[in-house]
Amino acid sequence: MIAITRQFVCIRIESYESEENQKIVRSHLGGRFENTAFCILAPDGEKRLTRSGRSPHQVSRNFEDFTTFAEDYSPRGKLLDSRVPDFNSFALALNVSSADQQVLVVIAGPEGDIAEAGKRMRAIAWSDEMIGRFQYDFETDLRILEKPLAQKKAKPGIYVIKPDTFGLDGEVMAVLPLESKLPDIKSAMVQGNKQFARTTKKKVYSTHVADGRKEGKRIQMAMPFGEDRDADGKVDYRGGARRQR
Repeated sequence: MIAITRQFVCIRIESYESEENQKIVRSHLGGRFENTAFCILAPDGEKRLTRSGRSPHQVSRNFEDFTTFAEDYSPRGKLLDSRVPDFNSFALALNVSSADQQVLVVIAGPEGDIAEAGKRMRAIAWSDEMIGRFQYDFETDLRILEKPLAQKKAKPGIYVIKPDTFGLDGEVMAVLPLESKLPDIKSAMVQGNKQFARTTKKKVYSTHVADGRKEGKRIQMAMPFGEDRDADGKVDYRGGARRQR
């Protein structure tokens, strides 16, 4: 997933979506695979401007060190020309939205229609008021929305969704036509965000994980869960990791 700020393009690699993604993580961790890795790269996506680690804190304790890199690279394009972020799958979009405790906006419909809607959505997604506050997903197969969202027959539109506690289902707070005016879309998103903030308690990671295990909640990903800490190419099922069946 890609998010753009005024100084950096932040790429969150979807580590369990493909082997190719895991190879990227391994390249930053000496061949190991762990569920997080951090590094600042030059605009070419290749040159490393910092050393790599599991997290920003393992690279530097002083975040001022990171901002100095932005001064060396002048933006060549306009922020509003940037594509709105998109997930590899709706299931992952729900799960990450729940984990980050953010409202999910899904643009669903025929490919050409959602591409056009996506271009119009840039004015909202990259505005000072909205940037970084929502997750986005584009879907052409409306059937995949029906079960998680309790929709008998999903229709094309812009869905404002409140993810459930474990990111396996969601509540539709608003649906707007793809051709809706931008002020109407923005209003629905803002109202949905206010409702979400009012009705959602901040998660405590340890308690949340324990509750999920107790209730048997899990998401099936393309790659098996776990980490390869010894770089032997195999997932290490230890330290509390559980094999998927």
